Amino acid sequence: MAIVKMKKLRAIAVASKKEMLLRELLLLGCVELREQDALLDEPRSEGLLSRLYGDVNSARAERQLFANAVRILDEHVPVKTPVLSPKPELCRHELLDESRAAELIPAAKNLVQYEDRLRELDAEAARLKLTAESFAPWKDCWIPLDYSGTKHVAAQLGTLPARTDMDVLAAELTALTEAVEILEISADENARYLLLLCHRSEKDQVMGYLRSRGFAPPAFGSATGYAASRIANAERRLSTLGTERIQLEARIADAAKYRDDFRIGFDRAGAKVDCAEEEGKLLASAGTILLEGWAVAEREAEITALLELLECAYEFIEPTEEEYPEVPVQLKNNSLTEGLNMVTNMYSLPQYGSVDPNPLMAPFFILFYGIMMADMGYGLLMLLAGLLIMRKKRPQEGFLRYFGELMIEGGVATFVMGILTGGFFGDAPKWLVQLINPASTWQGFPAIIDPLNDTVAVLIGAIILGFIHLNAGMVVAFVMKVRKGQLLDALCSEGSMWLLFLGLGCMALGIGGKVGLIVGLAAYVLGKVIPAKNIVKGVTAIFSGLYNDLTGWFGDLLSYARLMALMLAGSVIAQVFNTLGAMPGSLLVFIPVCILGNALNFGLNLLGCYVHDLRLQCLEFFNKFYVAGGRAFRPLKIRSKYYNLTK
Repeated sequence: MAIVKMKKLRAIAVASKKEMLLRELLLLGCVELREQDALLDEPRSEGLLSRLYGDVNSARAERQLFANAVRILDEHVPVKTPVLSPKPELCRHELLDESRAAELIPAAKNLVQYEDRLRELDAEAARLKLTAESFAPWKDCWIPLDYSGTKHVAAQLGTLPARTDMDVLAAELTALTEAVEILEISADENARYLLLLCHRSEKDQVMGYLRSRGFAPPAFGSATGYAASRIANAERRLSTLGTERIQLEARIADAAKYRDDFRIGFDRAGAKVDCAEEEGKLLASAGTILLEGWAVAEREAEITALLELLECAYEFIEPTEEEYPEVPVQLKNNSLTEGLNMVTNMYSLPQYGSVDPNPLMAPFFILFYGIMMADMGYGLLMLLAGLLIMRKKRPQEGFLRYFGELMIEGGVATFVMGILTGGFFGDAPKWLVQLINPASTWQGFPAIIDPLNDTVAVLIGAIILGFIHLNAGMVVAFVMKVRKGQLLDALCSEGSMWLLFLGLGCMALGIGGKVGLIVGLAAYVLGKVIPAKNIVKGVTAIFSGLYNDLTGWFGDLLSYARLMALMLAGSVIAQVFNTLGAMPGSLLVFIPVCILGNALNFGLNLLGCYVHDLRLQCLEFFNKFYVAGGRAFRPLKIRSKYYNLTK
């Protein structure tokens, strides 16, 4: 339960063993390579060292190929998997085995080609359907679509608005000229589809009139032949496309046997991408390569065995304090405290050489969360959700794992505090019993702490917990200063405050009269004067310190009143919904109102309590000792998307 110790690693290897070295470091997963620009920029290395460049583009193309293959299978041949089911296990060496690459890469490329062809078929089918739709109104037309008439008679196809009165139109055309005939081919809610016949000498006059009435050429443009033939051709082509589509989908379904292999190929290609990117951090000289990075100190023996096996020259160096900001940070916690990594990662990783806050924060975070939620029913829901996330086998790493662990720990604390407050979805059991048996006098589960009636006691308890929490942070700060040899600073800051608190406590309890207070004040004054080293600065430090400490501690302690406020709010909201549901006196009304109200209350409190708990840790607790600014340790290792890797 600490920050993992790191050592700087420098090594020189034979260039021919570069691939093997990177592969074995990938399998170890405990070395982070870093850029060597400083060495490359030195005048003495000019012409002797050069940067290496891995084939990143090729590796990324392979990864994208397998990603596309998996996506195509998931879209066209989906497989149902249980919700929150764990990832299957796979041996690391099996993941890196490329013996089937010659078979899988062509299969993946074929899948991509099948999908591309399906897109082409869909696009062509859409065009054919539009074509058939455009010719459908002219299906019963007995003349070719491009027919323009005879030597003396002009023929023209076109449309008029659907609201056009054909009898009126015919009468107006007859009044205009007798050598005209307009025939209706079909009609729908959008338009009337017409054939115009007139003497060629009067075509312009007739067309001018029809245009004024909204006459327009047909949508099919300059098509030729008969509409019925065009529609039949389109339908035959659609049938052919449908047959080809069925064949392609059958081929895609047949490729589903490669689904797991494609997933392995994706993860393997991801490892190749990482190796290729890390290769760019290596430097090359005549026949050798140079690497530099950070290694996990407790695995030095494994790294040493590998480097000696590959006949490398190497050295491990302890980082100096000046290098601490550059050293990557990896936290090592047990199953009870690693869930707090989610909290730490949201804030900032601690700087190397400082302290891991997770084991220090864990009891307070879990306790505070339980106090704010304080309901047996909500605790059981959280516990169940956490167990579902972690069921069968814990997720390998990351947010889901931390979230599941926090839900379990927070659920247990919430259930225990719910026993103390007597809450089970508010006071739902009481109303349930009374609705079933109106003569019942049972008032629900007994409460040792009643948030509604013991509000002042809960508030005082919350402030006392806050005082303990803040002092725990001061203890950590005191120990850190002592370890760094800053004993005087620790005594003047944290030590003087503790003596002042002790003096105030003695006076409040009537022990020693005012002597304890005087001793405490004297210690506080000395704690401000000694670091100042002269009277003027010392007096200024005393008054500024009094102001800052009084206002700071008062504000910090009041922040813990949110423990009481959220406990009270959650309890009241649950009881209000339960009371509203019970007012009609029917179980059929009470049960849905109770479920809906408590679900809303649970969701709001689940997030609200986390946010406020996070604030108490980050702004109040961390403020006493935390040194932020750490950089996460990113070793060269296999990061699998689809499998939990085993040795």
